[in-house]
Amino acid sequence: MAQAITLAADAPTLSAANTGFMLICSALVMLMTPGLAFFYGGMVRVKSTLNMLMMSFISLGIVTILWVLYGFSVAFGDDKGSLVGWNSDWVGLSDIGLTELWDGYTIPVFVFLVFQLMFAVLTPALISGALADRVKFTGWALFIALWATVVYFPVAHWVWGAGGWAFELGVIDFAGGTAVHINAGAAALGVILVIGKRIGFKKDPMRPHSLPLVMLGAGLLWFGWFGFNAGSWLGNDDGVGALMFVNTQVATGAAVLGWLAYEKIRHGAFTTLGAASGAVSGLVAITPAGGAVSPLGAIAVGLVAGVLCAMAVGLKYKFGYDDSLDVVGVHLVGGIIGSLLIGFFATGKGQSDVAGLFYGGGLDQFWKQCAGVFGVLAYSFVASAVLALLIHKTIGMRVSEDEEVAGIDQAEHAETAYDFSGAGGGAARTPASSPAAPAESKKVDA
Repeated sequence: MAQAITLAADAPTLSAANTGFMLICSALVMLMTPGLAFFYGGMVRVKSTLNMLMMSFISLGIVTILWVLYGFSVAFGDDKGSLVGWNSDWVGLSDIGLTELWDGYTIPVFVFLVFQLMFAVLTPALISGALADRVKFTGWALFIALWATVVYFPVAHWVWGAGGWAFELGVIDFAGGTAVHINAGAAALGVILVIGKRIGFKKDPMRPHSLPLVMLGAGLLWFGWFGFNAGSWLGNDDGVGALMFVNTQVATGAAVLGWLAYEKIRHGAFTTLGAASGAVSGLVAITPAGGAVSPLGAIAVGLVAGVLCAMAVGLKYKFGYDDSLDVVGVHLVGGIIGSLLIGFFATGKGQSDVAGLFYGGGLDQFWKQCAGVFGVLAYSFVASAVLALLIHKTIGMRVSEDEEVAGIDQAEHAETAYDFSGAGGGAARTPASSPAAPAESKKVDA
């Protein structure tokens, strides 16, 4: 009887504090998708701004519905062969109690599933930056639905689901270095190799039309990323989430400095686009590693990511693949860097007792990280290319050449981002069309 009482006392109970914390974190992660839309929207030319915004926003609609219908079950249901999950009680989220707890934690299942939903929404939206200026909106929407089903939901199970092969192997991915960033970056590379380059790639100037919009988007991403990273511990009881919060800030700041230093040496200027891109590269790299490394380790992760990602974005010109907004250079490369450096910088004093090479742990964890990184990379690259090819050969993945040249916003959305038709209306008034102005006002106008 005493043992039964002890076990009952040790069983997790619902924590209002952790539940509230996780709901706030979920909202922060949701904000990252509009933040990404602004970040990407400012980086394209004027004629593609709205399309870039919509490519992110549509993911909020499509993936949300798929997650309710079957996505949550595939990602986090009972393991089936270490590849997918399934729980028929979760289909349609129709048989989940309001206070039913996520196994081993003090938050309701509903809170966990909505937090993970925001990850599922963001990940395909990341891919869109590689495809700017040239993708049919219907083709993109279908791609999101198929990719989430065939790639994201199973990969999330591999990495975070009990029984998933990477989870069971011991691959460390605190908040999505493999499942989100490598997954999206590899997918982006696979799709752009299928659909081809933009018209005028390496010939026409394709500069960002609004760097303030880019900086706004980067700021929203940075802000939302605290929920993305710190929330992934699913509670706030033991300090690990706080460590991740600190490391998120530290690594991101270091990456900004690393990117800008490289940029100054290589190109002779500190650019705002470089600062924004450096911040994102640091956020990406610390995402898998932040619960395992110390703040000094986070500085190293950020600096390495800032410099190497800045170098990597130029590879598209060398190898001839048109990664419009550097998804491969930032998310794929940054995700790889952050995931592999765990094998060197893990202290054994954070999320687990696993230590990396520099802390006496040898290379065992490094090889596990390699398995997770390259397993996800290979699957996502091949599956994404196949899905893009199927869509390209059926309903079509690209707009016509004339539509691309004229502007995808008008062709796909019948809108433009900026309407200047009313600009200067006051100066254009004539005495016959405007009310008589006071003499003092006329004197000033003159």
